[in-house]
Amino acid sequence: MLSDQIAVITGAARGIGLATTKILTGKGLKVVMVDRDTDELQAVSGPLGDKVLPLALDVSSPEQVAQIFTETEKNFGRLDCLVNNAGVADFGPIEGTSFERWRTVMETNLDGVFLCSQAATPLLKKTSGCIVNIASISGLRASTLRVAYGTSKAAVIQLTQQQAVELGEFGIRANAVAPGPVRTKLAMAVHTQDIIDAYHDAIPLNRYGSEEEIANLIVFLCSKEASYITGQIIAADGGFECTGVGVPALRQ
Repeated sequence: MLSDQIAVITGAARGIGLATTKILTGKGLKVVMVDRDTDELQAVSGPLGDKVLPLALDVSSPEQVAQIFTETEKNFGRLDCLVNNAGVADFGPIEGTSFERWRTVMETNLDGVFLCSQAATPLLKKTSGCIVNIASISGLRASTLRVAYGTSKAAVIQLTQQQAVELGEFGIRANAVAPGPVRTKLAMAVHTQDIIDAYHDAIPLNRYGSEEEIANLIVFLCSKEASYITGQIIAADGGFECTGVGVPALRQ
């Protein structure tokens, strides 16, 4: 990676987005950190100094998305990598998911990816840049209580392939990362021990992933080492997607 490269990362104030920001800045890139949580964004971006440009903006708003890339071009004059990481999770049964809840998930998880990618394309054409969309294992396999979340992530997977096909002629690569269970603060706050044990039994590597492990894959897909990889959906999930029903009694 070159030190003059610029990345935009949405949902950058915590979790996978923040982990990716730290790795990229450590490799010499400048990162435009986008998050609508103003307080958290200021808190985590401060220690990174002039390596980052924090923008407290909402990816579900077309006007605010346009501002992201106007500010990126004004401050840096280029864009090499777009990481569409911003997302919301709202788990509930089909009958209990109101249209308002459905739209809340879709406007960030799907509309935000579409809007940011569309707005970034003119800048990415100039650098033959890349897009990395953060999908989810829930977009590859169905599970309970994820009617909105899982559907939004499945749509992101299809959108990624559309981007790869349509933008490839400009040298723009588009790939998606589908994380499995990740040991985030939010997950650990809501996952009971029974849930943790069940995940461990269903994951061949027998553990949750870390934010840094997902971030390392994102960074690779942004790099020149991935220059011939596009249109791919890569599950970073410890083997979770390829397993069937977990049978704890058969584990050694």
